[in-house]
Amino acid sequence: MKFDIGADPVTGQRRIRYASFKRTKRAAEIELARLIAEHASGAGVDPTKATVADFIHRWDRDWASVNVSPKTMERYRGLINKQIIPHIGSNPVQKLRPVHLSELYAKLLRDGLAARTVGHVHRVLHRALGHAAQWGVVQQNVASLVSPPRVPSAEIEILREDEIKGVMDRLRERSIYMIAALALATGMRRGELLALRWQDVDMDAGKVRVERSLEQTKAGLRFKSPKTRHGRRTISIPPATVIELREHWKVQQERRLALGMGKASADDLVLPTWEGNVRSPNALTKEWTVAMAEAGLDCTLHSLRHSHASALISAGIDVLTISRRLGHASPTITLGTYGHLFSNTDDRAALVMEEMFLRVRAE
Repeated sequence: MKFDIGADPVTGQRRIRYASFKRTKRAAEIELARLIAEHASGAGVDPTKATVADFIHRWDRDWASVNVSPKTMERYRGLINKQIIPHIGSNPVQKLRPVHLSELYAKLLRDGLAARTVGHVHRVLHRALGHAAQWGVVQQNVASLVSPPRVPSAEIEILREDEIKGVMDRLRERSIYMIAALALATGMRRGELLALRWQDVDMDAGKVRVERSLEQTKAGLRFKSPKTRHGRRTISIPPATVIELREHWKVQQERRLALGMGKASADDLVLPTWEGNVRSPNALTKEWTVAMAEAGLDCTLHSLRHSHASALISAGIDVLTISRRLGHASPTITLGTYGHLFSNTDDRAALVMEEMFLRVRAE
């Protein structure tokens, strides 16, 4: 039997299918009607011989490369080329089963790959095979039937007040001092700090607007918009930080004039290199590492973001406000990261209820 199942959703080419059926003509007609209806409903699967490698390269070309950021695509391709294709790339994509993915994850763990990285492999497969099912290449997303390995909870790095003082004192004469000061005062991410322009800073109101972030890939540097609507936000900064920003502005203008660059415009960066160029995220991390090593300190730049969140939690700021300030997509992310820092207020809850009961009885 020969039948047309319509155009390929990606290439637009007509797809003709064949099926063998050894019974009566009437039974064959019924079977043909069933096959056509099955494909029309989306349950039918194209009997292609494409391998996992064939499909995932197609998925890369036709969906991922035009729908995700260059940095994310870089990570995807690293996982695809190093972990997925070498192990299951030759498997026919339609014959891929949950057991194959379970075996893959177990092998990667035995080979020494971190559970978190194996989890990233799973997420790439889940996304790609989800599109395979959506496009009618496979009948179901087998990755949805498999769980990635559990990732041990990693203790976040939070600095004590005396440690923060030690870090800031050591950095005061370095060009990255203002970066550290703003990171601590706002909880902004590295890329957000490096993308900050003077037009994003309102020193009179004591506000900083996060409108974009700087991303570094193998292809170079690029400014990008926040991933979620909560990533674009306005953060209040303390008066002490405003004073330091005003002094930073003054020093930056003097340096620019000395270099013959003229006064900084609203579109110029707040935290560029000494020469006024864009400071790359990787270069900043290297400079931070060198500074901490010379100071005999063991902390990362990102620990300032964690320390910022910890200070707000200790002060009793509600989780929604903290989440918005950090630019998290949801307070659930904030709780997942910092939930253990929130004090146990169950005893206080019991006292609140006792007070309510006493008022009710009094009435």
